[in-house]
Amino acid sequence: MSRIGKLPIQFSPAVKIDYSDSVLTVNGPNGSLSRRIMNCVSLDITENAINVARKDNTLQARAAHGLSRTLINNMIVGVTQGFKTDLEINGVGYRAEVKGTELILTLGYSHPINFPIPEGISIEVEKMTKLSVKGFDKELVGQTAAKIRSFRSPEPYKGKGIKYTDETIMRKAGKTGKK
Repeated sequence: MSRIGKLPIQFSPAVKIDYSDSVLTVNGPNGSLSRRIMNCVSLDITENAINVARKDNTLQARAAHGLSRTLINNMIVGVTQGFKTDLEINGVGYRAEVKGTELILTLGYSHPINFPIPEGISIEVEKMTKLSVKGFDKELVGQTAAKIRSFRSPEPYKGKGIKYTDETIMRKAGKTGKK
């Protein structure tokens, strides 16, 4: 039995859950998310908890048990609290700003990078070098942060580029002078 999969998912009365035709829809104060649930797992929904169980003991059902429970939990946490990822920009002249529905990044290229902000995501810029990507869909928040980071990933010599706030960059020594 999956240690993660057997844990019940608790939710508040503010969350409305609808499960029909193997599609789970979760409505909350922040928004609405829906996901198709694999048919090798079953859901037992009560007034304030969801239990995920396997229908059989096949390899696919065992693999999907904990995954389904985690995905459903992320949906519930997202519509009630939301998710946030912080990014830092390091480098001389590197900066970011939000204009309307676009994030404009100046990262040392010959042109600025205009990144359209996806629907359901909000980006806040503090001090032009700190970004916060917020939203209620964990996958979309992570994918958006990874896309922004990919425009100029941190290099190992001086650490210039965009990195996650909690990320550490392993530095290389670089060249040394003649001796």
